[in-house]
Amino acid sequence: MIPSPQPRFGFPVRSIVHAWCAVAVWNFALCGLGMPVARAADAATAEMTTASGFVAGDERPDADGPVVRVPGGWMVPYDETIPGSTATFRMIPVPGGTFRMGSPDGEAGRSADEGPAFEVVVEPFWMSRCEVAWAEYKTYMAAAELFKAMESAGIRPVTPDNEADAVTAPSSLYDPTTTFVNGEDDTLPAVTMTPFAARQYTKWLSGLTGRFYRLPAESEWEYACRAGTQTPWNTGAEAATLDEAAWFADNSDETTHPVGEKQPNAWGLHDMHGNVAEWVVDELVAGGYARQAALPQPVTVAAAITWPQKLYPRVLRGGAYYDEPAQCRSGSRRGSRDAGGTTEDPDWKDIDPNLPKSPWWYTEEPALGVGMRLVRPLAEPDIDARRRWWDADVESIKYDTADRMQQGRGSRGIVDPNLPAELKSEGLIE
Repeated sequence: MIPSPQPRFGFPVRSIVHAWCAVAVWNFALCGLGMPVARAADAATAEMTTASGFVAGDERPDADGPVVRVPGGWMVPYDETIPGSTATFRMIPVPGGTFRMGSPDGEAGRSADEGPAFEVVVEPFWMSRCEVAWAEYKTYMAAAELFKAMESAGIRPVTPDNEADAVTAPSSLYDPTTTFVNGEDDTLPAVTMTPFAARQYTKWLSGLTGRFYRLPAESEWEYACRAGTQTPWNTGAEAATLDEAAWFADNSDETTHPVGEKQPNAWGLHDMHGNVAEWVVDELVAGGYARQAALPQPVTVAAAITWPQKLYPRVLRGGAYYDEPAQCRSGSRRGSRDAGGTTEDPDWKDIDPNLPKSPWWYTEEPALGVGMRLVRPLAEPDIDARRRWWDADVESIKYDTADRMQQGRGSRGIVDPNLPAELKSEGLIE
């Protein structure tokens, strides 16, 4: 237990201690957000041999789960514990390959934006076995108090020179009884975060662990969901097959359920159908996949991505606990609604009374079935490419985030391995 320190500034000490215990003892982190990450291919292979999830050599390792052969060794499942907490999640290797993305014209329940189908070549990656649960996401939420304490004490001020490396932490919930209406047990999927909040979570987690985590590209998500199938669901061609693998309208009792309770797909991934719909990085645009289908085939994942140019709609995949089977198909897509709602279909921040509305949270019922899942690519990009996956991608999000932080609703901080020592030297922790 960390003893209660003496107050050093006008911020509740109990909040500082709680945030520190809940967030991370960051001296266990392996690297900071600003470290250079571009490597030559041979150096990358050598370093991978010591990283979690990789076993070097030609002999197939004895692993608890699927293994994937890659140059120099094997990708294996691994458990990641968020430093300084007991929150743990499992990452599963997904083999590379080529698949047909989108649904065929005659598939029941198909919408026009699921085509035209096109070929995608996918490089190996790890994906989290389950959706991000509250145990993990609440650890990130607690960082808001720690960052505020650091700012009040003048520790690691964010400046124009380092702000690109800063991570924002979400504001307190406007109405926790709404967000947690389906419960806040550690094993339940975290919900109602915006795409920006999901991106920042992956940035924060990457800094703590020294491994590059991000949202999936939409093509990666569908490839992993299908796991080699081309049927409407990875369980088969009939909706009746879905019951053993998914929580959806027919069996969920109108609520989310602990992650990982249903049967996994062929690649060991749980809850790819139902429970909560999952963010991918792409924007949902008119014309479906017309751009991708017009390119020379097969296309790469990078070429298939529709990088967002607007606040909404962003793509969600997999369907939620309140959805019918057709909305949980492998090829089904849903778009977010951040503004421009109607009486029948309100914008997802409709009852947020603040101006600007929160860049981190949704308030409307559809978002109770909105969550996220993690990807870690085998080949890590350089720091500029990483930031494209992590940070705000439209100007309105940047402005709203800055405005909210000026109002004290939200905070940001610089995270690297030296942070614990600095906090100790300031007497904020022992």
